[in-house]
Amino acid sequence: MKTSNIILAFLLFAGTFTACKKEKTAEPVKAIPTATNVEIGSGNKQALRGRDFHFNADVTAADRIKDVQVKILQKSGLQYNAVWKFELNWAEYSGVKNTNVHKHFTIPLEAPEGKYDFCFIVLDENGTKLEIKEDLNIIDPANMPVDPKIGRDIISRNGTMIYYMGTWVEELIFKKGDELKANVQVSEIKGDGILYSVLIKRTANHFPETVDQLDLSKAIVITKVEHKDLPAASKISSLKKINEVWGGQDIVIGAEKDNNEPLANAISGSKAWETGKYDWVMLYKNTTYNVNAYKTIPITINY
Repeated sequence: MKTSNIILAFLLFAGTFTACKKEKTAEPVKAIPTATNVEIGSGNKQALRGRDFHFNADVTAADRIKDVQVKILQKSGLQYNAVWKFELNWAEYSGVKNTNVHKHFTIPLEAPEGKYDFCFIVLDENGTKLEIKEDLNIIDPANMPVDPKIGRDIISRNGTMIYYMGTWVEELIFKKGDELKANVQVSEIKGDGILYSVLIKRTANHFPETVDQLDLSKAIVITKVEHKDLPAASKISSLKKINEVWGGQDIVIGAEKDNNEPLANAISGSKAWETGKYDWVMLYKNTTYNVNAYKTIPITINY
C-alpha cells in the first residue's frame, strides 16, 4: 500500500473517532449542599470531657437533605491514650430543603485528651455530599486554665425571692411596674473577663450563647460586669456596690432605659416591653483565655 493511502486511512479513522467522541453528552455537575454560620464549640473549637458541646450550622440542600452527621475522629499519626471515636446523625432533617442545625450534646468522659478531626457531613438526596473538617481539641476540665461556672442565680420580684438556683418558689411572671432583681455569680475564674445579665424576648429570635454573639439591639441589659487581673479561683457577681449600696442587678418592667454601661440603652423599637415569653440570659467570657459560659432561665411578662 502506498504511503499516501496509509495516511488517508489514518485520517479517516481519526475523524470517525473524533466524531463519535463529540456525540457523547457530558453529564451536568450536580450541586452540593452548602453550610454557613458554622459554630464548633462555644466559638473556640474546643470540647471538655463530660460537658455540654455546642454546634450550629445553617444548611441548604441542593435537592433535599438525606442525612446530617457529626463525626469526631482521631487524627492519623497522633498518639492517644485509647482508641476512641464519636459519631452522631440526626434523621429529623431528612427531606428538608434548608434548615438550622443547632445541637447540644455531651462529650463522653472516656474521650482521650488530644487534637481530633471534627467532621460535619450533609448527604443530599441527589447523591452529593458536603463535608466540613476542622480541628477540635478535647480537654479534661481539670487541665483548663479557667473553668467558669455560672451559679447562685436568683430572681426576686418586688423584694420577694421567687427563684433560687433551679428551684421555682413561684411562677416567674412579672407585670408592668414590677422590680425584677436577677443576681448571678461566676466562679473558678482568673485574669480578665466580662459578664452580661440580659432579658431577651423570644419573638426577637435571638439566642446568644457567647458574649460575642450578643446583639444589644435585641437585649435589655440588667447588669454588665467586667473584671481585670483576678487571681486564680476567683468569683464575681452581678451584685454590685454603687455609692456604698449593694444593688445594680435590678430593672423595673417598663423602664425607659436599661443598665448597660457606660451608656444606658433605650428600651424601645424591636426590644420595647411587651407581653410574652422572655429569657433571662447570663453570658460570661474570660477574655484572657477565650473561654465562655452561659445559662438561660425562661420568664413571662404580662405588660
